[in-house]
Amino acid sequence: MGVGWLCVAAVLVVVLVGGGNGFPAEDLVVRLPGQPIVGFRQYAGYIDVDLKAGRSLFYYFVEADHDADRKPLSLWLNGGPGCSSMGGGAFTELGPFFPKGNGRGLRRNSQSWNKVSNLLFVESPAGVGWSYSNTTSDYATGDANTARDMHTFLLNWYVKFPSFKSRDLYLTGESYAGHYIPQLAIALLDHNAHSTGFKFNIKGVAIGNPLLKLDRDVPAVYEYYWSHGMISDEVGLTIMKDCDFEDYTFASPHNESDACNNATSQANSIISEYINNYDVILDVCYPSLVEQELRLKKTATKISFGVDVCMSLERRFYFNLPEVQRALHANRTKLPYSWTMCSGVLNYNDNDGNINILPLLKRIIQNRIPVWIFSGDQDSVVPLLGSRTLVRELAHDLQFKVTVPYATWFHKGQVGGWVTEYGKLLTFATVRGAAHMVPYAQPSRALHLFTSFVHGRRLPNNTRPSIDG
Repeated sequence: MGVGWLCVAAVLVVVLVGGGNGFPAEDLVVRLPGQPIVGFRQYAGYIDVDLKAGRSLFYYFVEADHDADRKPLSLWLNGGPGCSSMGGGAFTELGPFFPKGNGRGLRRNSQSWNKVSNLLFVESPAGVGWSYSNTTSDYATGDANTARDMHTFLLNWYVKFPSFKSRDLYLTGESYAGHYIPQLAIALLDHNAHSTGFKFNIKGVAIGNPLLKLDRDVPAVYEYYWSHGMISDEVGLTIMKDCDFEDYTFASPHNESDACNNATSQANSIISEYINNYDVILDVCYPSLVEQELRLKKTATKISFGVDVCMSLERRFYFNLPEVQRALHANRTKLPYSWTMCSGVLNYNDNDGNINILPLLKRIIQNRIPVWIFSGDQDSVVPLLGSRTLVRELAHDLQFKVTVPYATWFHKGQVGGWVTEYGKLLTFATVRGAAHMVPYAQPSRALHLFTSFVHGRRLPNNTRPSIDG
């Protein structure tokens, strides 16, 4: 009888720890290998989005650090298309842990966004990270399928986590999530318009360095190179004069004049592999040396401006440890390939990159949902020069007046970046010294920006300390 009671007690512990609040005990992550002790819970596992096709998306959910029951839910998606929200947002940018330099443990992220919100990261679409389909043709996909699957995912995720159904929901991401997030928001708004029952409680949309309109975002790349001294006057002036970029597509990027193509080729060769286009001030990591150090159990961390530039390799090493996958309930189908940051099996529709996202943002705002676009100012891949112009054009289309003139915002007594607001529902902000992955390069400033967004506050226009730090 003593053994029986021990078994019952063990079951009760699992239920109370994992599912006493309605959360799924089977998805509870008890502790990740090498993880520091924390007071919040983590869950990870799969949500089926198409049982017939065998298509399932992997998720990682982190409770807020304090008062989780009173804090909102924020979904984060990385872009690509085809890149991992686990590898990006969760374990490099805004989640609670980063990989250690030896690739075998974790360290706390003191600026995690779970200080102010519960966080949900999803590997989307199927074929990214540990998300998969048993139907190979599913890996040929595009924006419409991705939005539809994410809509289904959220409906089914709420079945596992019913207490979040009424919670405020914020939709966030970066890069190609400039497509993912607005299209998902529209799918959820369409659901709300037709549902007589459950409705998504969307409270805001925030996207960093987003691809919004290809024919403006692409020329901004070369404007950025030129304005930052990365290409010559001769090359920069030729591009500005001879390239119109109106016919530029992901599928046919060189549908331009010979003079334009020659100039852009020169520009691309001048930049070279020794510059990280996603953060032009950071040093680069040399993979061959780092991978050797990881195998030898040496610390691989290389620091540049306070940032571990080799974190991506340390993270890949960590995620491919069998004990890590077991702890995360990941890779349940024993995929025939290793975990990588960006998918090697996905065949994403190139034409979808040409979709103009501004009309979708307009509709979101017309539903009284605030939209924040933020840009790290050291990113040459989707530079602020294009995003800032597109936000202004959107404001003009909405007939919004400037409610906060373009000026500096402050964090800890220093300039955090620049910000402007249109019509009280549309904000554009830069983050000074940040990269394409804003929370990675400027974690403290990024947390301040996110906290202001979630709390519905404007970024501070003076140097006085704020409650955000």
